[in-house]
Amino acid sequence: MNIAANPVVEADQTVYLKDYQKPTFLVESINLDIQVFADHTNVNSTLVMKRQTQGDLVLLGRDLELKSIQLNGEQLSNSQYVLDSEQLVIKNAPDHAIIETSVVIHPETNTQLEGLYLAGGDLFVTQNEPEGFRKITFYPDRPDVLAEFTTRVEADKKFPVLLANGNLLEKGEAGEGRHYAIWQDPTKKPSYLFACVIGDLAVLKGSYVTSEGRNVALEIYAEEKDIPKCHIAMEALKHSMRWDEEHYGRPYDLDNYMIVATSQFNMGAMENKGLNIFNTSCVLADEEFTTDAAIMRVQSVIAHEYFHNWTGNRITCRDWFQLCLKEGLTVFRDQSFSEDLQSAAVQRIDDVAVLKAHQFPEDSGPLSHPPRPDHFVEINNFYTATVYEKGAEINRMMATLLGKEKFRAGTDEYFKRHDGQAVTVEDWVAALTAGSGVDLSAFLTWYNQPGTPKLEAKGEYDALNQTYRLSFKQSLKPHPKYPNLKAVPIPVALALFNAETGEQYTLHSDALVENNVKDGVYLFDQLEASIELTGVTSQPVVSLLRNFSAPVNLVFNYTDEQLAFLMRYETNGFNQWQATQTLLERILLNGHDASIYIQAMKKTVPDVVEKDPLLASRLFDVPTEGYLGSRIDVEYNPDQIKQQRNALLDTLARELGSFCKETYLALDPAIQKDFSQAMGVRAIKNIMLSLIARQGDTDAFDFAYQQYQTTHNMSERLGALRVLVWNDAPQAKQALTDFYARFKDEPLSLDQWFMVQAAHPNATAQTIEALTQHPDYDLGTPNRIRSVSGGLSNNPANTWSFGVQHYIGLAKYLDEKNPILGSRLLQVLSRWYTLAEPQRSQVKNELEALKPLVKSKNVSETLNSMLSV
Repeated sequence: MNIAANPVVEADQTVYLKDYQKPTFLVESINLDIQVFADHTNVNSTLVMKRQTQGDLVLLGRDLELKSIQLNGEQLSNSQYVLDSEQLVIKNAPDHAIIETSVVIHPETNTQLEGLYLAGGDLFVTQNEPEGFRKITFYPDRPDVLAEFTTRVEADKKFPVLLANGNLLEKGEAGEGRHYAIWQDPTKKPSYLFACVIGDLAVLKGSYVTSEGRNVALEIYAEEKDIPKCHIAMEALKHSMRWDEEHYGRPYDLDNYMIVATSQFNMGAMENKGLNIFNTSCVLADEEFTTDAAIMRVQSVIAHEYFHNWTGNRITCRDWFQLCLKEGLTVFRDQSFSEDLQSAAVQRIDDVAVLKAHQFPEDSGPLSHPPRPDHFVEINNFYTATVYEKGAEINRMMATLLGKEKFRAGTDEYFKRHDGQAVTVEDWVAALTAGSGVDLSAFLTWYNQPGTPKLEAKGEYDALNQTYRLSFKQSLKPHPKYPNLKAVPIPVALALFNAETGEQYTLHSDALVENNVKDGVYLFDQLEASIELTGVTSQPVVSLLRNFSAPVNLVFNYTDEQLAFLMRYETNGFNQWQATQTLLERILLNGHDASIYIQAMKKTVPDVVEKDPLLASRLFDVPTEGYLGSRIDVEYNPDQIKQQRNALLDTLARELGSFCKETYLALDPAIQKDFSQAMGVRAIKNIMLSLIARQGDTDAFDFAYQQYQTTHNMSERLGALRVLVWNDAPQAKQALTDFYARFKDEPLSLDQWFMVQAAHPNATAQTIEALTQHPDYDLGTPNRIRSVSGGLSNNPANTWSFGVQHYIGLAKYLDEKNPILGSRLLQVLSRWYTLAEPQRSQVKNELEALKPLVKSKNVSETLNSMLSV
């Protein structure tokens, strides 16, 4: 008996992109036989392998108990191979090799939620991206090894559902109360896309006919009680399939598409070929049980995983350094899809808000890295906002520069060239270049260096010649690991407005990608350059980076009055929001007078509420305490930021006066024609309700409690509950008790119950302790952990006081149980070094004390990076 145990790996075992080498052996096909029992699982595999380069035959394996191994039909003795805790090596293997192994694994005790694991008492699922398959069987577990998979799954009949990738070939009796199913995937795929599911689940069935006439069986598996919450996901799946055909010419390629929902899942979802496995939070949706934001997220994630079928599965990554290739492109695609579900401006606002709240701070701190990293210790640590969100922004910049037709020509070329291959970022950019006829090679710089560029712009108006000159300069904060930072291409979408009338000028300049248009794009790709716009008859107000055309920090000498002007007259909804955000940052961080902002809101909001309540709701966004903190690099005082932000909100509420109550009482989401409009009305009503409470109007709590009691919509119910709980209203305790009674058997709804209490602005260490000691708090369920930890992180003043011990304690506990989640939760503390003393030294000492207590690569690498400042 040989046991490959999980090793303790030092955090300096670094993998480098420059060291990439082709796999020595490829796998032409793999036959898997997975037999699940109560206390163990047998996995037998047969690999048909072919040599590609010189070297040993290496199979990767972790936590596997090897029972036997055969090479071309002959049993190997212990002396004929080398086995350690990470790999099995056969020296002098023939060029054609059939490897048969038999191993025992223990999914029933696998708490790391990688490989095959037990997700509750009646469901076995897999998660193999990035390196989970090596915990199932010995295999060259890397994304550039693509093979045909045939999978036999066997289990007790108490698990009626037996699923794997591809098409069902056979099912039948296996004796002794057991049964089996055999699946075959005709598409070659890497091992990280393998999936199997064994469980007792109900199913919602649907169908879709592709543009090629293929009738695809659609199935969503979940607990019986959750099947009614799967209909929105089913419609989103059909919409996604149609959208990908219409926008990218990509029809689906198998006869079935299956989705399985489980609450014990570290990720949002996983795009395994034809058999997606989803966190329940990303597939279950119903207006009574989930919020509008959650419903939008379900539709987006359904689309994201479906779009991976072509951008990730049919064309995959050569190596894990190329993760942003599949994720950045697919995030861009799902964001574009979501623009069809609601206001495109609001979708862009929401996407950029996430980018600025998570990726910008990441880019400016110790965890900064390029979208395509050049080294890592633990690849799971690089499933980051930089890889996903910034990766999406790079694709958006190229799409903006090319326009729809040329971008489509470029993607068509990409699919034509690389279908069935494992490729690199360079392959993607080269195909886009060839297909569009526009050289995009300069955009590779964005992929290869870290940091958020600072774009400084200056405007100069020449009344005599009626010209307006814009001068640009770009720079990057020095990075200790990347000394030779280069200028990047920055598409600057811009518009000019007449400062007196508010009308938009038509732009004239040969330097624009498009000439004689009201909305132009200027490609700024040097350290310094300028553009001259002609035919400008009077002093203009310029709007820059429209629709956030590049992920940069813009520095422009707007006056506060000009920003207020853009709040009122800008025709691009995103930039209307951006002008508001910029003005608010000046008020909250630089002490500017708030009266200009207040007056602009009074003039702007009533009309926008009338025309587009969803956009109006975003104009009420005030930068979060966390985002404001990320803009401070030294002497950050969370309590001070909290006080300043609350003071501004109190002033806004007071100055809006009766408008809040009148708007709240006048709007009715029930009479709206579609979901997007109703969502906007609900959002505005909840904002008005919170502002009425800030006014000290005692009617607010009566309104909130009535809204809580009478609604059947979770966004309205939760909005009312927040007002009651966060203001310590007399009805708060009763509402919390009622909410628990209503939703105690609905895990996603109950997550909200935990979160609303953890996110209380005046929560205490005792609040968090009580929640984590509650009988329904479960350290084995990532969603439940995040409900408390995520709620706590909403309030940095709490996070940096009593919350530090909470996150350090979780990292210590999860280091062994679930290091992927432990690493991610610890990153909440990554900007400790910006704190004012004595908090800075206190947090640093606690992080230093954690170092000798953790052993996993995941937590160790994150901790070492955080302390490298």
